[in-house]
Amino acid sequence: MSRPTTVLVVDDERTLVDLVSAYLSREGFVVFGAHDGPSAVELARTRQPDVVVLDLMLPGMDGLEVCRQLRQFSDAYVLMLTARSDEVDRIVGLTVGADDYVTKPFSPRELVARVHALMRRPRTPPAIPAVGGQVLRFGELVIDAGAHEVTLGGQAVALTPHEFELLTTLAGRPGQVFTRDQLLERVWGDDFFGDEHVVDVHVSNLRRKLDRGASQPRYVETVRGVGYRFRRPD
Repeated sequence: MSRPTTVLVVDDERTLVDLVSAYLSREGFVVFGAHDGPSAVELARTRQPDVVVLDLMLPGMDGLEVCRQLRQFSDAYVLMLTARSDEVDRIVGLTVGADDYVTKPFSPRELVARVHALMRRPRTPPAIPAVGGQVLRFGELVIDAGAHEVTLGGQAVALTPHEFELLTTLAGRPGQVFTRDQLLERVWGDDFFGDEHVVDVHVSNLRRKLDRGASQPRYVETVRGVGYRFRRPD
């Protein structure tokens, strides 16, 4: 039997967390809640939820920063809530890695339906046949596709599943430029729906982990107006 889907509901309104949790629990989800930003990040790190229902306005740390930090270690689907309907807020939320967006007030039934829709997306990125189980070496960077491990200078690099598949896709064809649409198809799958800026978020996190403070990207280059490519280090 597959394990039940876990959902983290984050909102400073405890009554709203209780209401949403009740509706989700009736649908068979395992639900736990948080009421501020730091607690949300800690719970997400320890409990590794499948979906995070995340309010934009939170004490301690707002929802945008929670989402940014979450994307550094998790590929959980993020459904962002906000009391504001401004398109700018929606776009900013999507560009930091949110998958969907609901404006308050909302119907709990609609929210549950959106969570179901998110879970119908493929959770495991498709395999990349071009890389297979081979080991790719680029100076001090070693990518072991078979073991699903990356090391840099002999030290393990902790990547989320999507970050790993993004890296192996790019590194499997050094110098080739991939558009965002191509990366979405290869890493997130054909069934993905959402904003293409999710690619930028994951590339940014990947660079932070691989570049280690370098002033310029060492491995993943931006090709302005086109997309991204992997470059061999000098």
